[in-house]
Amino acid sequence: MAYVISDACVACGACEAQCPVGAISMGDGKFEIDPEKCIECGACAGNCPVGAISQE
Repeated sequence: MAYVISDACVACGACEAQCPVGAISMGDGKFEIDPEKCIECGACAGNCPVGAISQE
């Protein structure tokens, strides 16, 4: 199950910098995770300052 970013995202970019496979990119007002690229490592979730990332 891939990780997802909720609407609580404040678009700080902390998660994007931590993703080892480049699965995170800026979407419409918040960052989004491409489920096809996500390797479920959890690096993004551990670095989100607002806790907006969880497993789908």
